[in-house]
Amino acid sequence: MTRNDIWYHLYPLGFLGAEDRNPAPGAAEGPVSGRLRDLVGWLDYFVELGVTAVLLGPVFESESHGYDIVDQRRIDRRLGDEADLAHFVDECHKRSLQVGLDVVFHHVGRAHPNFVDVLERGRESDRCDWFHIDFDKPGYDGFSYENFEGHGGLVKLNHSNSQVLDWAVEVAQHWIDRGVDAFRLDAAYAIPSDFLAAFSDRVRAAKPEVMLVGEMIHGDYSAMVRASRLTTATQYELWKAIWSSLNDRNFYELAHALERHVEFCQYFLPWNFVGNHDTTRIATKLTDQRHLPHAMAVLFAIPGIPAVYAGDEQGAEGTKYDREGGDAEIRQPLPHGPSGFSADDLPLWQLHRELIAMRRARPWLVDGELKVTHLDNRALTLEVRSESAKLVTALNTDDEPVACNIPPGLTPVAGYATTNPGATELPPHEWGIWSSG
Repeated sequence: MTRNDIWYHLYPLGFLGAEDRNPAPGAAEGPVSGRLRDLVGWLDYFVELGVTAVLLGPVFESESHGYDIVDQRRIDRRLGDEADLAHFVDECHKRSLQVGLDVVFHHVGRAHPNFVDVLERGRESDRCDWFHIDFDKPGYDGFSYENFEGHGGLVKLNHSNSQVLDWAVEVAQHWIDRGVDAFRLDAAYAIPSDFLAAFSDRVRAAKPEVMLVGEMIHGDYSAMVRASRLTTATQYELWKAIWSSLNDRNFYELAHALERHVEFCQYFLPWNFVGNHDTTRIATKLTDQRHLPHAMAVLFAIPGIPAVYAGDEQGAEGTKYDREGGDAEIRQPLPHGPSGFSADDLPLWQLHRELIAMRRARPWLVDGELKVTHLDNRALTLEVRSESAKLVTALNTDDEPVACNIPPGLTPVAGYATTNPGATELPPHEWGIWSSG
């Protein structure tokens, strides 16, 4: 695992068109799909796009959406079996693609064997201490239990139980032994930091270079990462500032978020994104499609670890709704398959490929020194520099041209800069990137 990886994040159950519900979660017998084998057919597409690592959303045996876990050492029957995943990992590594898996250690589904044992045996179950259960308080099952943010189907684990920690480490070790390079820890913001720190230490003892990505939606990112000893955290602050600033045509919000980003980078390299399996598609979120390239330019031009959510490179659209099944639109199969389309017909795909190539040619961007050098409501220029190189990105969302304010001696590398070298102004709603190295 290298810190210069560029990730491609996909949600396999939706990407591969699986059924909404598992027909037999946890059953010893029953039909098993081979959909994961179809995912191998996408690997050359990923390589051509230029990404260097693939993060798979939940692939483990679950009841429905993948986060109501039944068994994290077994592949969901709607996707395949362990041999299918092992084959996928091997094929990724042959192409120098790293592989990450989404793991859930905050909660389990109601069909998890340990909770089923509690349902069947009540107070007599030796698994009661795996959860936060109150047998003296009425509930749906005759007793109450803590869950994940009000979702009764997601049973919260007791992180003070050493058996839960042992189980989490064993899950990670199981997949490390099968070649997995990284893990995304779902709902890490809701897991005690001492549990995460112990988990991190024990997993790194098995694989020192493993990447551990914490889902952090709110709170003090730096403090959480340091206390939990994770590698990185999801940069939701920046995600919100990017689309909000472009929609409001108010770059002061983005500038403030970038100042915070600089602070985070002193302690860890943030996981940067403009879309994921839990957010409205960036192509839908932006009110002016002319500003999609602006969002992409920020993603690939700043320090941290960039991640592309599957389909964003094809301009996929979809809205996340706050209701049951509200994620369906943002977890669909891609509009175009891995072959049979022309990059010339998908300018956004071509733009992703160009910006990823720009990023890979400048590995110093991952931890370069970032600062905003020009700012007003509708125009922003930011600079990232190393000891020997510099990259400058200029954005304009105004209806009028704005001055580029580009230092002399830089070479155009992307956007308007490449088609109009030497330009001193950015036309309305244009963007450009220049670099000295």
